[in-house]
Amino acid sequence: MQNKDSNPPDGGYGWVVVVSAFIVMGLTAAVLKTFGLFFVEIQEHFDELASTISWITSITIATFHLGAPVASSLCVKYTHRAVVITGGLLAFSGMALGCLGLSMIWMYATTGFLQGLGISFSWTPAISIVSHYFSKKRALANAIASAGECAFAFTFGPFFQWLISQYGWKGALLIIGGTQLNICVCGILMRPLTSSSRPEVSHSETPPGNGASKTDKEEKSTIAHRTFNWMLLRRPEFVLYAMFGILAAMSFFVPPLFLVPLSYSLGIDESWTASLLSILAMVDFAGRLLCGWYANLHLTKTVHLLTMTIMLISTSLMLLPLANSYLSLAIFTGFYGFFFGTTVAIHITVLAEVVGMSDFDSALGLFMLIRSTGGFLGPPLAGLIVDMAGDYRAGFYMAGATLILAAVFLVTLDQFQQRSEKGSQINTKLEKSSLPYASFHFLKLQKRRYQDHDVVV
Repeated sequence: MQNKDSNPPDGGYGWVVVVSAFIVMGLTAAVLKTFGLFFVEIQEHFDELASTISWITSITIATFHLGAPVASSLCVKYTHRAVVITGGLLAFSGMALGCLGLSMIWMYATTGFLQGLGISFSWTPAISIVSHYFSKKRALANAIASAGECAFAFTFGPFFQWLISQYGWKGALLIIGGTQLNICVCGILMRPLTSSSRPEVSHSETPPGNGASKTDKEEKSTIAHRTFNWMLLRRPEFVLYAMFGILAAMSFFVPPLFLVPLSYSLGIDESWTASLLSILAMVDFAGRLLCGWYANLHLTKTVHLLTMTIMLISTSLMLLPLANSYLSLAIFTGFYGFFFGTTVAIHITVLAEVVGMSDFDSALGLFMLIRSTGGFLGPPLAGLIVDMAGDYRAGFYMAGATLILAAVFLVTLDQFQQRSEKGSQINTKLEKSSLPYASFHFLKLQKRRYQDHDVVV
């Protein structure tokens, strides 16, 4: 079986796959990102605390991450196309059933769990297949694909606000679910590369007779290993990056969740509040494309670039609660959105550099699984802090402080990688320096053997 992954197209039909992934990102991550518009509506309908409502988003995020390893394994067993189509159907089901609004448990099960599983089964294969189609231009391709999230969020902000005002939050959920059916169309366009996830297996060395079954068993065993490569947990660099992922996930979903309630608490009109999400999406879009383009120039080590953007996000979140008007809130939101976009554009590329493409599919699923703990705990923890403080600003301070700790793990990862590189260079030099002596010693031994042989004869 030929493995074309060793020589990815780096263009051609790959750009069709990028556009499809762009739309998938918009219909999954952008919906999750702008779900904060429903926060107050659902809270008023059920008359619950902020921490209770936050569990909807928390369950969605956790299911999104926990479903990633399952989505990765299904991509190997079937195709990326089939999994994306399944994800689109699940996302639609979550919204369509959630619009019934029977109880908070019902919302957790539908808009939380089903929607999260649909996002996972759509997002994971989409971002994975883009990495398979590109090598040299991978950073740029990933940046363009991920930019779909903010491009759609730019329009979803006012669009969702209009839907809520016209049809209520229940009717808006149903319409959004119908829109998510377009994920299935994008999945159909994701034509799989031949053996894109399957390793090369030599059939010529298989004995006749029972060779086919042995080859199949060997291939399945190798595929399972690459999908669930738990040995990655023994690699310090992967563990450090996973710790960064947990802390980042605890922070990333908090600002969009509390930005709308914070603006309401400042007395800002609803129409202006929706524009904040559009501003957030617009600068996020610019940040992703600019950072993807810059990373593609290879002028700065990607992990250094990621560390810098994380620190800038943290600073923005610490400053954002100081806003006391629409203008100041829009400015700080813009800074946060831009630096968030630069982070999202390169964090998957950094993961590929940490583990290598041979383990990328396995690492992506495992990374998302581990990161789910942060996404699961972040929103409820922030909601609890908000309830205790009685101020939505407290959630932003919590998110900013958590990102500072996340940056510490990135710095540690970089130090570990530098030591490993230095150790490899020293070993290489030692091997080269010892080669002439080893060759001379080998020739000397050979000469002695010939001399002893002549004496015996």
